[in-house]
Amino acid sequence: MSFILALDQGTSSSRAVIVDSDSTILAVAQRELPQIYPQPGWVEQDPEAIWSSQLAAIRAVLDQAHLSAQDISAVGITNQRETTVIWDRRTGIPIFNALVWQDRRTAGYCDLLREQQLESLFQRKTGLILDAYFSGSKIRWVLDHVAGARALAEEGHLAFGTVDSWVIWKLTDGHSHITDVTNASRTLLFNIHTLDWDDELLGIMDVPRSMMPRVVASSGNCATIGDLLPGVPVCGIAGDQQAALFGQMCLRPGMVKNTYGTGCFMLMQTGEKPVSSSNRLLTTIAWQIDGKTEYALEGSVFIGGAAVQWLRDGLGIIGSSAEIEALASSVPDNGGVYFVPALSGLGAPYWDPHARGLIIGLTRGTTRAHLCRATLEGIALQVTDLLTAMQADSGITIPELRVDGGASQNDLLMQMQADLLGVPVVRSSTPESSVLGAAFLAGLGSGYWANLQELEARWSIGKTFHSSVSDAARKQQLEQWKEAVGRSRDWAKEGQA
Repeated sequence: MSFILALDQGTSSSRAVIVDSDSTILAVAQRELPQIYPQPGWVEQDPEAIWSSQLAAIRAVLDQAHLSAQDISAVGITNQRETTVIWDRRTGIPIFNALVWQDRRTAGYCDLLREQQLESLFQRKTGLILDAYFSGSKIRWVLDHVAGARALAEEGHLAFGTVDSWVIWKLTDGHSHITDVTNASRTLLFNIHTLDWDDELLGIMDVPRSMMPRVVASSGNCATIGDLLPGVPVCGIAGDQQAALFGQMCLRPGMVKNTYGTGCFMLMQTGEKPVSSSNRLLTTIAWQIDGKTEYALEGSVFIGGAAVQWLRDGLGIIGSSAEIEALASSVPDNGGVYFVPALSGLGAPYWDPHARGLIIGLTRGTTRAHLCRATLEGIALQVTDLLTAMQADSGITIPELRVDGGASQNDLLMQMQADLLGVPVVRSSTPESSVLGAAFLAGLGSGYWANLQELEARWSIGKTFHSSVSDAARKQQLEQWKEAVGRSRDWAKEGQA
């Protein structure tokens, strides 16, 4: 019997998962991954730590399941997107820390490009808006700030990759420098219509084309692993949110999922034609399978579960993330407290890199339970903003929201989400949609599973949450939220953190 090995290289941890032909997860290994904060708004990771944590997870899960290379049919990879790694092709050694997707150091440069009236060009070609979130400006920053980097790049010695590229480079012992279309579509440098790196955009960002990886489909044999798992093919690659969309089996236009992880990410499948947004959402590639490219609308919340981590690690008002549900449930409401978790700026539909976190409505009666409740509400309210914008762009009234990710296991948060949206929130039977999506893409690409219909039959509902509040109560909460968001915006002016 053979299995699929799925890798999930995320922002806070690296995981490896064994999946069988029934799409059952048989074994999981996870290694935490630290972040580095050189100054406010800057977020980095050590690329070697990314790889070593992923390698340790692979070895641990194979040991746990008593498997070797001969037992693995194919490998699927999903990853934190936009995070930027640059290394020397000759040595395989990174020239600088990875700039994480949350990093805001290039916000001023993106503002400059916007002032030059270039945003419409980038949006038309890439489906993205000009923001520090994406990889392009991060690449330029490294080339401009690391001694000798630009000369090395011009000489063809440097390789850029999002985390999937870096992991595959290491897995293949430096023989494959590739990325898939979903990750490429998050760089601000990839034309989602021609499906190639765009020379005009590369020129504007001053990024040599020689740095860019070869772009492959999301499903299909694209690389062969080296000494770690000799001869095992990599047959699935997708950024974590596209992998979750696939894992949730959102295969038809109008189907929507939201993942509650470090951030929150909502994607609507839109079919074979990209849908342009007038509400500052992103148009992105959902996946490419058997030569067919499908697209999605996306909205991103930068701080989702990370807000709970901040309560734990930054404020110390909870000892573990699991405590928040009971504490938040111990009070009937937020006591008038609103928390706008703009700890890394605001994502869609605001796209305000200068917004900062705000807690408002504090009184002498405020307790840590109210702060916990306001934190969960702050996550759900940001997601509500996304769905409102998505329905406006698509013209579709969404009948349900499929949810996954670690925080989706918090029943109180999911009930809050259903109350705020006014539509059912459907939690799948497994929260592991991203890693299952990577496994599904790999299994489909290797022939381990026959077709999409076979995979779709394996998706099942875990629990459905229905709205239990009045329209008037929902409207009042949303209005107060908008007021709080307005006060958090544009706080960190140019030149400030």
